[in-house]
Amino acid sequence: MLNRKSGFISRRHFIGSVMLASTGAAIISSCKSSPWEIGCFTRPWARHDYRVAFDSIAGAGYGFVGLMSSDKGLIITSDTTPEQAAKVGEEARSRGLAIASMYGNVDVRNSLDEGTALLTRLIDNAAGAGCASILLGGTTNAELTDAYYEAVALCCDYAAEKGVGLCIKPHGGTNSTGPECRLLIEKVGHRNFSLWYDPGNIYYYSEGKIDPVDDSLEVDGLLTGMCVKDFMMPRNVDVTPGTGMVNFPEVFARLRKGGFTRGPLIVETLSTGDLAHVNSEAKKARQFLEELTG
Repeated sequence: MLNRKSGFISRRHFIGSVMLASTGAAIISSCKSSPWEIGCFTRPWARHDYRVAFDSIAGAGYGFVGLMSSDKGLIITSDTTPEQAAKVGEEARSRGLAIASMYGNVDVRNSLDEGTALLTRLIDNAAGAGCASILLGGTTNAELTDAYYEAVALCCDYAAEKGVGLCIKPHGGTNSTGPECRLLIEKVGHRNFSLWYDPGNIYYYSEGKIDPVDDSLEVDGLLTGMCVKDFMMPRNVDVTPGTGMVNFPEVFARLRKGGFTRGPLIVETLSTGDLAHVNSEAKKARQFLEELTG
């Protein structure tokens, strides 16, 4: 059953809850040689079938994949059948890839009940694919903000039962910065709703005015993952991490100081080009992250 209780809780209690949730992920990660789950989203291969992206990501040496775009749109949605979702999971595992995240959203334009039902189906599909978390983009429509996050709150327990985390990222609208994301996460007030940081988007949505090094000071205790994205002026995020404006060593050091010491680091964007170029950039990004994390 979905519970309609939502609202604000104390900051101290909330941070403790998120850190407790992170401990569960830490137990899983401790079985690996590194506390960091380094992976890549399918977005750089959006012109191709998702299996081409899986081949390229595995070939670049990653152990984790994030589901975003393919030539047919988002790989898994609320309209995806359970059989299709399970097939995506099988395709990933057959290449030695674990699905760390998938992009999704909450559609409450018609009603809160419909939005909650759609998110519930998305959670079912994530669980069926063996995906660890759903990365939500938030809403740019201020009139829908309350309903959007009420739907999230209603689904947090159900997602936890299914073993799926719900996360928000800086993505424009009412969740463009770390402080804005904090307000929304604390409003939902559930340990199964956390932040995936995105330093490239901090630059992107502020048009280069807000440095993620400064913004990251405001997200202590919230993170369970990170979209690894760089940025170049005027508004370009199709940049291989480590080659743009984001000072990743300082951002990463700040996030670690704030409690983010393990979890998924999933590359979202790369320099664009033909398939061979993108594959080459994917390898460079993995090497960059391995050096960054030591």
